[in-house]
Amino acid sequence: MTTAPTAAGRPRLALPAWVYNHPEMTRLETERVLRPSWQIACHVSSLPASGDYVAFDLGADSVLVLRDRDGAIRAFHNVCRHRGARLVDGTGHCPGAVTCPYHGWSYRFDGSLRAIPGAETFPGLDRGAHALKPVHVEVLLGFVFISFADAPAPLAPQWAPILDEFAPYRIEEMVPLGPVGYEDWEVDWKVAMDNYLESYHVPIGHPGLYRLCTPDYEDQRGIPGIARGTGWLRDAPSPRWSERMYQQLVSRVVTDLPEPNRRAWRSYSVLPNLGIDVYPEQIDFFQILPRGPGRCQIRYALFGLPDARREMRVLRALGQRINAAVNEEDRALCLRVQRGLASPSYTPGPLSAIETWMGEFHDLLESRIPELRLAQPPSHFGPAPARDAA
Repeated sequence: MTTAPTAAGRPRLALPAWVYNHPEMTRLETERVLRPSWQIACHVSSLPASGDYVAFDLGADSVLVLRDRDGAIRAFHNVCRHRGARLVDGTGHCPGAVTCPYHGWSYRFDGSLRAIPGAETFPGLDRGAHALKPVHVEVLLGFVFISFADAPAPLAPQWAPILDEFAPYRIEEMVPLGPVGYEDWEVDWKVAMDNYLESYHVPIGHPGLYRLCTPDYEDQRGIPGIARGTGWLRDAPSPRWSERMYQQLVSRVVTDLPEPNRRAWRSYSVLPNLGIDVYPEQIDFFQILPRGPGRCQIRYALFGLPDARREMRVLRALGQRINAAVNEEDRALCLRVQRGLASPSYTPGPLSAIETWMGEFHDLLESRIPELRLAQPPSHFGPAPARDAA
């Protein structure tokens, strides 16, 4: 297969090494790329009742997502308007109002300021000017998305060309299969996202996945900002017990899906940092969040339709076991890349046509941070950390 060409007809090159371990890049990426984007805060099933909330953090920002008294989902900056204290953490329920744990300022579920202890000590205070600051929120496919942008483009038009692929799975009706999980990786968030955006590494890097499914780069579909790859379960029984049992069970257990969907493992890569994996028996989402240069956190959650059958529990456990191995392989591969990028000998190599979606990701980064393509960081970025391959 030919490599992805540049406008000049030459192979496209990967990014220079310094961008994967520079504090100014991390700051600018958070400010210019991640904050304006749509981020999944939770699934609607996490907010079943009025007053239920989820807190989602992105860099220094935190969002409070809650269901109001009328059943609508709202989002606010998770910051008290008095002295800036964080209002809530994790998930939970607010009985009647959102109350600051520091001085007790409380807010209605529409964000308006409800009560202030010692209100007489704030003469002339305009309560209307001290409501919680709203954050844009939209619900799509049962997921609650938030964005810090002033006027983000609506989600539905972007996703419209591929929404039909999700319809058979009834994601809106799903429930969590466990709590939201977190993993800290000693790699830059872009290294992890580069990895997810290409399956060129699957035959070598993921032998179990390759035994189970065809490479998803053989069945790709893309729209601006979203790439989808489908791996099809192989007919030949796997020599590994867990993979073979999964192959045998899936079509017999997931009877509510059309037959082709029972054989499909689909991965949706959503720029800049979101992945949604759709399996016959369950789905997951994950976000790759920077935690400083050369470090990131993976935030993830699993969902499935309510189903108490023993066979479904076994099938989901098998799928999770297979994917846990894939995840550990990805972590190890990404760490190899991060360490290799530190070598003074590294220069950007050519990208394959199978790595096209990586190129789209790099284009997005370059459009927001033009300095990214420079061979060395510009002087106004300050010095990059020493490249130490050890």
